[in-house]
Amino acid sequence: MDRTEFLRRWDALPELKLAGLIEGVVFVASPVGRDHSDADFTIGWLLKQYANATPGCEGGHNAPWEMLKSMPQPDLPLRIRPESGGQSSDGARFFEGAPELAVEICLSSTEVDFGPKLRLYRRAGVQEYITIELAPTRIVWRILRGNSYYALEPDADGVFRSITFPGLWLDRDAFWRNDGARLLATLQTGLATAEHQEFAARLRR
Repeated sequence: MDRTEFLRRWDALPELKLAGLIEGVVFVASPVGRDHSDADFTIGWLLKQYANATPGCEGGHNAPWEMLKSMPQPDLPLRIRPESGGQSSDGARFFEGAPELAVEICLSSTEVDFGPKLRLYRRAGVQEYITIELAPTRIVWRILRGNSYYALEPDADGVFRSITFPGLWLDRDAFWRNDGARLLATLQTGLATAEHQEFAARLRR
């Protein structure tokens, strides 16, 4: 199916909320469970805190993207706005291109998130692709280098530190403990670094 036909059918089914077109195939998401909802809420809250502290950055939740010939709905994208030098653009109705970072919460969707969606994000130029697996629990933070993704390992303190978004720090253990105070303290430490301040200043220009 092409994107024009996908959108025609989408508009004809207003009750359909979560569906994506990836490499010509339509994937309809299953209803999310409690664990998925909680993980989504937590990482979304953290990304929102980062975006609020970083002019020119913008997040979202399950918004469709016109990406190559596909139309995925990333669980949680984070992008640099186009006027600040970002790689995506604002279409008449949807985002166009690819966000710099995308997060997917994986349980029933693991086969898609690690297969066609990963390939699409890589080809479209999503710079950082994070999958949060719920069973077993695992966070894989990928960095795009050339045409391939490579795993970004947490540092010795268990903290993931984004390359594309300086100051975006995620404490792995605190995330799994649902320790909001620790998550926020770690992020605030990242936001106070010279790297984040320089990044924010560059986006302002």
